Amino acid sequence: MAFGKLYGLPDNPRTISILVAAKSNGLDLELVKTEADSNAEFNRSAEYAKLSPLGKVPAFEGENGFALSEAIAIAVYVTSQNEKTTLLGKTKQDYASILRWLSYANSELLPRFGGWYRPLMGKDPYNKKNVEETSKAALKNIGVLEKHLTANTFIVGERITLADFFTAALLTRAFATVLDKNWRSNNPAVTRWFTTVINQPPFKAVVENPVLIEQAIQYTPPKKEDKPKKEQPKEEKPAEPKPEKPKHPLEALGKPKLALDEWKRFYSNEDTRSAAMPWFWEHFDPEEWSLWRVQFKYNNELKLTFMANNLIGGFQTRLEASRKYIFGAHSVYGVNYDCLTRGVYMIRGQEHLPAFDVAPDWESYDFTKLDPVKDRKEIEDMWAWDTSVFIDGKEYPWVDGHVFK
Repeated sequence: MAFGKLYGLPDNPRTISILVAAKSNGLDLELVKTEADSNAEFNRSAEYAKLSPLGKVPAFEGENGFALSEAIAIAVYVTSQNEKTTLLGKTKQDYASILRWLSYANSELLPRFGGWYRPLMGKDPYNKKNVEETSKAALKNIGVLEKHLTANTFIVGERITLADFFTAALLTRAFATVLDKNWRSNNPAVTRWFTTVINQPPFKAVVENPVLIEQAIQYTPPKKEDKPKKEQPKEEKPAEPKPEKPKHPLEALGKPKLALDEWKRFYSNEDTRSAAMPWFWEHFDPEEWSLWRVQFKYNNELKLTFMANNLIGGFQTRLEASRKYIFGAHSVYGVNYDCLTRGVYMIRGQEHLPAFDVAPDWESYDFTKLDPVKDRKEIEDMWAWDTSVFIDGKEYPWVDGHVFK
């Protein structure tokens, strides 16, 4: 049963922020597609006014009848449903700082960027002077975030919090329209942080492939409508049959007894060592699935740990075509300028190539088949994210990672 209904649109930044918060806590929110226009017929209805008096989105209606408007309030409420969550910080100071950045993103970042890109997208009337002034204000305000993130890995503390998910969500459209490659190269702190956050599993479950624009969009004046010319009737040609989409080679293996989605949900919602792993070994069938250690071949080229983590995120993004056949956890170990990546993946079948060659960079990795009995400790360690690895007697502590699920 859904925890409640969220009224909004899947590409609306404020809606995204709440959906990501829900995913991070394993809550099921039913998205009721509602226009971001307070003058729309439904938005002005008495039914919707009970949830959002001003007719704006997002709005929340809980299964128990509890209603909320305003994105920050909804995001905090949804996040707080997990009493063990660390997304709201560990101390009262953390919580206050998180609220501070939620407010900053909602009132100082999104409105300024919206005033910049909405006219360029044709969503609002275009006025060159207004757009230029708003763009300067937007860049000044995000400069505050750049300065903060130059000295901090995440917005509050050393772990991802709701401040990161919320702020990144509100900036998705800015990165897709005006924060182009040139801007990103001049603002490495925000860029590093944003790419790290959007590659977290809860975020990717909501926005699978966020757009990073190469060159900022420009205003294009509307074309004058030409008078329609009288067209001569054309002879209709028979439609050519569309070529069938090639099937994934692993599809031929049929449906396994161990449902991958069921395992992924169990892994996401239960403690890894005490609950998830015992469940996994009880249901794992080595004839249906195989386990593989995956290592980057060129660890000596890795510099900063966050860049190594971004490398993992990119590799997993390129595995998308095999998502139905792969589960894995891939981590960074070590410290800046002395780090490595290592992960363990479970794949359908007994050969690694059909699962991994969908990623163009698969040849940059070494694949070693693991024995589910002899290598059980390594598999559990890789998936639990709570211990170091030892290479040639040297300890490399766990830093960060990505789960492909």
